[in-house]
Amino acid sequence: MIYSINYDLKRPGQNYDALHEAIKGCGSWWHYLGSTWLVDTNLNAKGVWDRLSPHVDKNDNMLIVGITRDYNGWLPKAAWDWINQRAHKAAA
Repeated sequence: MIYSINYDLKRPGQNYDALHEAIKGCGSWWHYLGSTWLVDTNLNAKGVWDRLSPHVDKNDNMLIVGITRDYNGWLPKAAWDWINQRAHKAAA
């Protein structure tokens, strides 16, 4: 399943490298937008949150949402290739 991980990190200057490494550790990932990551993983949304939550502060916000076949936007071709290749696999 592909999940979109979106966050609003509230502590300026905080080092979120551990969060980014935890996101990368969930599976195959794509990161083109500043506070949005796409992760292709065998985990469910709660499993992703369980891995990431130790790396965020109580005042940060995060949304983890499964990607369906209904998506659209303006991204580079490489981004659409990454999404489409995995979305077709998930739909099978």
